[in-house]
Amino acid sequence: MTTNTNTNTNTDTQPAGPTTGAGRGDRDEMLLSTEDLVVGHSGVPVVSGVDLTLRRGEIVALLGRNGAGKTTLLHTLAGLVPAISGTITIGGRRPPSGLFRRVRNGMRLVTEERAIIRRLSVIDNLRLGEDLVEGAFERFPELAPLRTRKAGLLSGGEQQMLALAKSLAARPQILLIDELSLGLAPLVVERLLAEVRKAADTDHAGVILVEQQSVTALEIATRAYVIATGQVKLSGDAADLRTRREEIEQLYLSG
Repeated sequence: MTTNTNTNTNTDTQPAGPTTGAGRGDRDEMLLSTEDLVVGHSGVPVVSGVDLTLRRGEIVALLGRNGAGKTTLLHTLAGLVPAISGTITIGGRRPPSGLFRRVRNGMRLVTEERAIIRRLSVIDNLRLGEDLVEGAFERFPELAPLRTRKAGLLSGGEQQMLALAKSLAARPQILLIDELSLGLAPLVVERLLAEVRKAADTDHAGVILVEQQSVTALEIATRAYVIATGQVKLSGDAADLRTRREEIEQLYLSG
């Protein structure tokens, strides 16, 4: 298969699919797909030959050890990193370049670094760009008593809650999440993942979840891809992959 379309060469004249909001079509609708995608940095491949799909209402997990290339792949899908080759299709079309353009078309990215402004209060973070206060507090009422507290003074779990709340309150069609559970207590992770599951089940968002912790991810995911040695080595329904933990562990060890 020969494809060499760089996904970051398009302009705003090629919008990437429908907009955000409720009543957004069939649950089987394809939101995002890739074909023979090669991602990396400065022309050096990190992950090659990725054929990935995401449908409405699905949670798709990207699994693999630290350094496997999961985040690079996620950032390429988000428009932060240009693809080396291959194609990305979002909403039936090639997406425009840049995360900010993809955000306009219904995508949100929750980064590992918890993209919040630490010097601003919780409520000011939620008002930045668009007013998402009501929707965020509806999803995470735990944040309401902290509304005047600076985000930098929140605990790690509260910061991740704020970052996720802001993205979910926008009701994205596609939600990309990088290492949601990193450094957090199990009860906090359970609370966060419950809202991610709700976004897929109730809002019919498509979610791509990057995780090192395969057990955690497979409990919530619909399907999963396991990345090792620069390729997708294993993929399938999460229910099936939960029975293949030893195989997944071996892939982690192989790099």
